[in-house]
Amino acid sequence: MAEEIINKVSQSALLTLDLEQFLPQEKIRIFDLKPFLFMELILKEKDFRAALLNTDWTIYKDEIVGVYCSADAVIPVWAYMLVASYLQPYAKEVVMGDEPMVLRQVITNRIQSINAEDYKDKRIVVKGCGDKPVGDFAFLEITKMLIPVAKSIMYGEPCSTVPVYKAQSSKPKA
Repeated sequence: MAEEIINKVSQSALLTLDLEQFLPQEKIRIFDLKPFLFMELILKEKDFRAALLNTDWTIYKDEIVGVYCSADAVIPVWAYMLVASYLQPYAKEVVMGDEPMVLRQVITNRIQSINAEDYKDKRIVVKGCGDKPVGDFAFLEITKMLIPVAKSIMYGEPCSTVPVYKAQSSKPKA
């Protein structure tokens, strides 16, 4: 008689957290100020405002938009503010930076928006391998978020984990 195989991983109290869930599903578009500059170097306010006024902002509808300037030019702060004021009615989210910076900021914001109390006293495995790269920073951010509440944090897969953090027992030692 064959012994029944028991899946101890599925019976454990481990909670797997996949950081891919924080990746944006929306398209990330970049709004570069460089083409709006005189000779791609100097911001002339009147020309800049006119160019922004004539821009079709609807192309950014429901997208995450990164705003930056790829030219080595001095851009006044109000210029970024003005671009944001045009994008706000259309874009789902407006973030300062190029695409890698935008992706990092969006993921960080999404991690920081979770309710850490949902993980209180849980044994958490932060999934290590996935189909899409998330970025090392995301693992650091989720660890910072969970340490105050988690019972333990591990990295990897439930069947093969690396211990990262274990809460100290509040019971006095004998």
